[in-house]
Amino acid sequence: MEVRLVPAPISISFSEKSVDEEAFIREYHQLAESDENAITQWLKLAKARGDTSDSDPILLQLVVELHNKIDALEMFLKNEQPKRVSLMDRAEIDSIGFEHFHFGEDVLQEGTQYYGRIEMPVHPKRDVGVFFVAKTKALAEIVKMHERDEKEWNAYMTARERVLIREAKEKKQ
Repeated sequence: MEVRLVPAPISISFSEKSVDEEAFIREYHQLAESDENAITQWLKLAKARGDTSDSDPILLQLVVELHNKIDALEMFLKNEQPKRVSLMDRAEIDSIGFEHFHFGEDVLQEGTQYYGRIEMPVHPKRDVGVFFVAKTKALAEIVKMHERDEKEWNAYMTARERVLIREAKEKKQ
């Protein structure tokens, strides 16, 4: 099986799924819902009612992001941390594909299922919950990822491919 991967430096924390499957599933769902704060829910309802038709969508999104940044700053000042499940391992992903990712070193046990939290290098920065299975000691296949996260993952991979194509073209010139 040939897997197409592109270089992409990303960090991941992970543990074997069997360590605490129930807690991992709970966090997986919480990570998806963490984007659904009060202001985001309000904006979705306003869009559904058509109340935002006269508004600039980019400006609205920037206001929501500013609100989220203020919330994050408030949490920092109060020394509050989002509650996350403790994961045993941390490693660097060196390349990604649409359904796979590859570690820079051998950190997996073939055939073992894992839960991980990937720090996506997109704006706004956020953690993505993912369940994956080890195909080799360094290659993982994504088994479960939320639809929105999957779209961002695929968009990030496509963007990385474009960068590599541009760099290859520049080298030829």
